[in-house]
Amino acid sequence: MKLQRILSFVRRAVEDYAMIEEGDRIAVGISGGKDSLALLTALKALQGFYPKKFDIEAITVSLGFEGMNFDSVKELCDKIGVGYTVVDTDIAEIIFEARKEKNPCSLCAKMRKGALNDAAQKLNCNKVALGHNRDDIIETFFMSMFYEGRIHTASPVTYLDRKKIKSIRPLIYVPEKDIKAFVKTEGINVVKNKCPADGNTKREFIKNFIKQQAKVYDNFETIVFGAIKRSSIVGWQMSDKEGNK
Repeated sequence: MKLQRILSFVRRAVEDYAMIEEGDRIAVGISGGKDSLALLTALKALQGFYPKKFDIEAITVSLGFEGMNFDSVKELCDKIGVGYTVVDTDIAEIIFEARKEKNPCSLCAKMRKGALNDAAQKLNCNKVALGHNRDDIIETFFMSMFYEGRIHTASPVTYLDRKKIKSIRPLIYVPEKDIKAFVKTEGINVVKNKCPADGNTKREFIKNFIKQQAKVYDNFETIVFGAIKRSSIVGWQMSDKEGNK
């Protein structure tokens, strides 16, 4: 999978939802996983030719799991010329030892996001780029229905009034399989996830549910994502330029 394919998806999402504006300083949240590293690589490539000039900073919020090593991320950032910051936290200890959360993902996400946004502000960034891909959007949509009884999913752009910062998701059009293929082709070193909840979560259940539906219904993911994209219920709105086409 070539960078050009990933980049075409990213540029279309950026333009559809006016994610990047002149003079932006964008903090890219780097977990060390395939999605965030693909996002960083694509945004750096986009920076080279996009008509609106913007700067990039890479930030990793380390949860405090033993054995997590982000040296490979630092090497990638040095290679492509992006500043890299690691924020050390005790989130893992709080969630798994102090609180002993049975369903840790929601609280973990909130704490990670808070630490990421704080770090972004310290680096004078006005936007935070998150690595949610198309599959993540579909999974969140079903999780919201099944576990919360509402129709909702992550938005392409979210404004955090209290922080005066925007979250953007440039990978929303990219299928997960394309990201996996891209990372493999490019030889990008992914940081192994040390979270004890990995593979045993509500999201994993939904992921398997979607796989089963895709075996029964042709183009299942494409149809569901199209419905999300067109629906006013989930609050997605394209930029004026796209809407007037």
